[in-house]
Amino acid sequence: MTTATHKIPSGYKQTDIGVIPADWDVKTFKDICWVNQGLQIAIEKRLKNPTAKSKKYITIQYLNSGKETEYIDDYSPSVCCNNEDILMTRTGNTGIVISGVEGVFHNNFFKINFDKKQIEKDYLLYYLKDSKTKRIILEKAGTSTIPDLNHDDFYSIQIPIPSSKTERSAIATTLSDTDALIEKLEKLIEKKKNIKHGAMQELLTSKRRLPGFSAKWETKELGELLDYEQPTKYLVKSSDYSDDYSTPVLTAGKTFILGYTAEETSLFEKLPTIIFDDFTTAIKYVDFPFKAKSSAMKMLIPRSKDINLKFVFAKMQMIDFQLGDHKRYWISEYQNIEIATPKPDEQTAIATVLSDMDTEIEKLESQLTKYQNLKQGMMQVLLTGKIRLLSK
Repeated sequence: MTTATHKIPSGYKQTDIGVIPADWDVKTFKDICWVNQGLQIAIEKRLKNPTAKSKKYITIQYLNSGKETEYIDDYSPSVCCNNEDILMTRTGNTGIVISGVEGVFHNNFFKINFDKKQIEKDYLLYYLKDSKTKRIILEKAGTSTIPDLNHDDFYSIQIPIPSSKTERSAIATTLSDTDALIEKLEKLIEKKKNIKHGAMQELLTSKRRLPGFSAKWETKELGELLDYEQPTKYLVKSSDYSDDYSTPVLTAGKTFILGYTAEETSLFEKLPTIIFDDFTTAIKYVDFPFKAKSSAMKMLIPRSKDINLKFVFAKMQMIDFQLGDHKRYWISEYQNIEIATPKPDEQTAIATVLSDMDTEIEKLESQLTKYQNLKQGMMQVLLTGKIRLLSK
């Protein structure tokens, strides 16, 4: 950006990292921070049971997956962290920033110490979590098989800092309030999901009956309820996906929508359907036309109008199926699984209750996404001074 092509607003100045308020400073992390690298402890020296001297061993695997807690006794103060410290992964999945943990941190982390006279923890924490900062960190970590951020590259990163502590605090407080709103919504979504899970356990096993229904349930095999179709004629030909296209390409796995293709012929349109991964038994309920990606996918459809597919899908979600050999499962085993099935009108009533719960959860999740996007936008304008919370 140059002043010849872009006029700098009054009260702002041009810097190496863009236009910022005139009363802000640009510093490097070296000016305000110093880092300690963690400790790598051999597996045989890690303890399962703590002693009086032990501290938790903080690894990214432990934080991400709830891995069983490990402890160590042999450490120095420089590799210890407490709830007020900031940790950042420096290698592998570089740039993950956390706080609020206590123990001895792994060699994959930097502990970021900072000059409290120049910057506050919360302001620094939000700047480190900003998407633009993350991109800079990843670029400096390199593109090798295992990205690795060294001390000097970290220290070279620049940060705009409001000269007023009051303004820094106002920015951090605004972002913190948004985080609190997001966390509250996440907890509400989790609560609604637990309520739905409980309802499924009761309604789909006839432990609780909806008003007006008392007829005995029948036991039927899935193959009696569902027919299947092979995906051959619905397979997508090109992997040239773009959001500019309109036809979704589906997989039954976690990704679900792989992308959108320009292909508009030979779509699967016998809807609704359950797409079934023949090797993993993963399932998805689909009520819109699509192209298939995998030849291992089967499209399951009701054998008669008396079968409510959403009810059957809900029952299938409760099946605890143990995978064995790498093989196709629908014909060999899965279609023979028996489920208890009520009359058509009760199937529909149960499916409606569960669908209403799904709709409520989806609305909350959509709201959560909007709040998360709003926070990202707020970070980009508040941490660069494009929007001022306080005047000079």
